[in-house]
This record gives sequence, C-alpha cells and structure tokens, in this order.
Amino acid sequence: MSAPTTTAGTEPMTHRQTLEALSGLLLVLFVAMLSSTVVSTALPKIIGSLNGSQNQYTWVVTATLLTATATTPIWGKLADLFNKKLLIQVAIVVFLLGSVIAGFSQSAGQLIAARAFQGIGVGGLQALVQVAIAAMIPPRERGRYNGYLGGVMAVATVGGPLLGGLIVDTSWLGWRWCFFVGVPVAIIALILLQATLHLPTLRRENVKIDYLGAGLIAAGVSVLLIWISFVDGSFAWLSWQTVAMVGGALLLLALAVWVESRAAEPVVPLGIVRQHTTALAILGSLAVGMAMFGGAVFLGQYFQIGRGYSPTEAGLLTIPMMAGVLGSSIVAGRLITRTGRIKPYIVAGSIILVAGFALLGTIDHETSLVLVGVAMFIVGTGVGMTMQNLVLAVQNTVALKDIGAASSSVAFFRSLGGTIGVSVLGAVLAHRVTDQITRDLTAAGIPASGAGGDSNLNITALPDGIQHIVRAAYGDATGHIFLISAAIAVVGVIAALLLRPVTLRTSLDLPDAATSTALGADAVDGAPAFDQVTIDPAPKAAPERR
Repeated sequence: MSAPTTTAGTEPMTHRQTLEALSGLLLVLFVAMLSSTVVSTALPKIIGSLNGSQNQYTWVVTATLLTATATTPIWGKLADLFNKKLLIQVAIVVFLLGSVIAGFSQSAGQLIAARAFQGIGVGGLQALVQVAIAAMIPPRERGRYNGYLGGVMAVATVGGPLLGGLIVDTSWLGWRWCFFVGVPVAIIALILLQATLHLPTLRRENVKIDYLGAGLIAAGVSVLLIWISFVDGSFAWLSWQTVAMVGGALLLLALAVWVESRAAEPVVPLGIVRQHTTALAILGSLAVGMAMFGGAVFLGQYFQIGRGYSPTEAGLLTIPMMAGVLGSSIVAGRLITRTGRIKPYIVAGSIILVAGFALLGTIDHETSLVLVGVAMFIVGTGVGMTMQNLVLAVQNTVALKDIGAASSSVAFFRSLGGTIGVSVLGAVLAHRVTDQITRDLTAAGIPASGAGGDSNLNITALPDGIQHIVRAAYGDATGHIFLISAAIAVVGVIAALLLRPVTLRTSLDLPDAATSTALGADAVDGAPAFDQVTIDPAPKAAPERR
C-alpha cells in the first residue's frame, strides 16, 4: 500500500518553530494594542498642549478606530491572495510611519490625520496576526496558544494606561513619546518576523482585486462610524443628519453586497459569511464586542470620576478583569486542545460573561471594591473563553486559502460592535448622569445651570458638595450601563447555543482542499517552490508484484 503523501508548505510546525514565529507576531499584536491604550490617560494633556477642542479630543481616538475597522476585511482578503508575511511587514511599516508622524504633530488636525493613517496599519496587524497563526497551527493545537494571545491583551490593556501616565508625568519625555514608544518595539518585531516567520503562499494566476467592493465597504462603514461618533452630540438621534448618514451608509453597504455577490475575488466572500458557523460566530462576536468594549470602556471613567481615583490607580484596579482574560484563555485553550471540542467552552464563556455584567449592574458609587473586582474577574473570564474561540470555530470550517477573509470578517464585526456599543452606551450614560446631577442639585437648592447640569465637568475644580453629587451620579449611572451590556451579551449566549458541536481538525487545511492547495502552493518566503504532490484521501492498495 502506498504511503499517504503530504503537501509541502502545509505541514504543522514544531513547537519550537511555532514559539519562535509567535515571538514576533505577539510583539506586533502587543504594539498595535498598546498604541490605543497608551494614549487613553495622556489624551487630555496632548489635546491641551495642541490647543485642541473637545470634538478633536474624540476624533483622536475615533480616527484610528474608524480606519482600522474599515480596512480589516480588506487586509484579510489580501492575505488570501498574497504573501502573508510581506503583508504583515507592510502593515508594520504603515504603523511605524503613522506613529512617527503622530509624534511630530504640531496641531490637533495633524494628529487626527496621523492617527487615521496609523489605524490602517493597526487594522492590518490585528487581522493578519490571526491569519498567520491560523496558517501555522492546526485548529486542534491552536487552543493551547490562545493563552499567549490573552496574555498580550492583558499586558497591553493594563500596562498601556500606566505607561501613558508615566510618560506624560516625566518631564524629560513628554506626551510625544506616547507615540514614539511603539517605534523601537515595532522595529524589533519586524526583525524577528523576518528571521522566524516562514509561511507558505499560494500561487494565484490572474489575481483580480475587488477594488470597487473594497471601496464601497470602507465608505459604508466609515459613514456609519462617523454617524455613531457625532449622534446625540452634534445632532439628535431623530434628525435629517441621521437619516442622510444612516441611509447613505445602508445604500453603500447594499451596493457592496451586490458587488461582492458578482466579484471574481470578493473582499468578503458571501458564501463563507452565510455558512452556519461563520454567521453565528459573527453574531456572537458582534454581541461580545458591543458588551465588552461598550461596557469595559466605562470602567476607567467609573473609577476616576465615580470613585475619585487617579488614572494610574484606575488602571491598576482593572487588573482583575485582565487576570480573568489571561487565566480563562489559558485553561480553556488547553482543554480545547486536549478534547478537540470547542462549543462547550464558548457556551460557558458567554453565560459567564452575562453573569459578570449582571453583577456589575448592581454597583454604585459606594460599592465595595472587592465586589467590583470579583465582577470584573468574572467578565474577564467570559471574554477569555469566547473572543478568540469564536474566531477559532470559524477558522476550523474554512479552507486555508480562505482563512484570511473568514478571520477578518469575525474581527471586523467584533470591532464594529464595539464601536456601536461605546457610542450607544455612552449616550445613555451621559443622559442619565445629566438628569441625576440636575435633579440632585435642584434638591440641594443649587441652580443646575452652569453649576452641574453638564455632565462634562472638570470635577476637581468644583466645591466639595457639588463634587460629591457629580461623582455619585457617575457611579450610580454606570451600573445601568452594565445591565444593558448584560442584555446585549444574551444574544451571544443564543448564538453559542446554536453552534453545531464539532471536533477541531488536526490538519492545517480541510481534507478536500488539500489537493488544490498543493497544486497552488508557492515558494515559502520567496524560496524556490517544492515539488508538489496531491493527497489521496483514500489510497488504494498497490497491485501485487509478480
């Protein structure tokens, strides 16, 4: 009987090779996440030194998020067409240039433009790291490495605000180093990737890039995110601006769907998105993104305004959530690798996430920090068991040639859900805070106009009595935000329950896709291509020798 043959370039890497390649990839992911979190505590000083406005303050954050979200599916599709390693390096260079330009900005407008350009690189890094890991490690083995991803997320999320506060408080550094600090790390990651990352690419004849579809998707998402950023601030929810922007976004996205259904190489393959597992994972990621980002973003505000802690102390107080993310991602990942089953952990994680947000929904401005810490740990545990595993469930169902588009689709909708969640929950929070401040000031016999009716206050400049009213309003209103997050997260539970129970495959590619992959495999990182052989899934017995 002839021995089964393998496909060159698609054999699983050894554990040592995997860890070497992961070193550069995780460093890239770390610096991409750090670029967002390191600015959070430093932004007031940055905008103040550039004489920026409150509107510009918001756009320094939104510009990066907008371009990163809009370009995620485009980067993912490019990864299915071209050399993944080269694309990661291009994304790093874009990120580096954006960081340097942002650091040298002389006005708030220049900083916003630089951050938007930087977001293009961030979107590529966030999407391509997942794609590269999927191209290196079979789904069954991938679970054990999710702990490393969780650790990077935890360190970047907790360490970013602390590092940002330290930089702006150090006279000989200054706020510009909030952007420069990522440059040497990204350069080191670039060198590590060149030395350690070796991925197979596919030789594609007559490649056609769907420029029209990519443009329509980016434009539609951008208009939608711009509306989310301005609604309830610059104009009302029910206004002609809302009708124009939402209607325009929906029209652009409808045209994008029409174009994608007819394109030879669609940016977002509708056939993959319509698959049972992918559709449910997208729904679950949308709910998790809305609940997690929309809810967790307000924890820092709760600690600083509602409880009176400094930005550095607020960063330290969020450690329980990151501990939950790290611990659960490691434990669940190893159990998934051992059993090959993924649905039970996604279901359990989504239920735990709802429970954690429900517990956070009980907090007010006097709640014990121990209770708050326990609730945050539970939320982190739920996030660690769901976020990466929803992507893994999708990667397990698609061929290696489509892994980029499938992975980036999930990441795209999770990021979009997070953006929508932050805007909607922020609007609800601002409304409740303003109402409570006005009511409490009136009850205390203090005119609300000009004293406390505005929820955007410089708290430390207020008299002690008014400070207490404002802090109590923020502390009490935040619990309501988390109750809404819990309700949104229930959608994730439903999506998880509807997932089909599967056993993760131990091969990099689907068995029925191995033949086409073998015939199309190109050189690894530019090296000469190996002789390719196809895999016979059911080899027949060799004829007897006479």
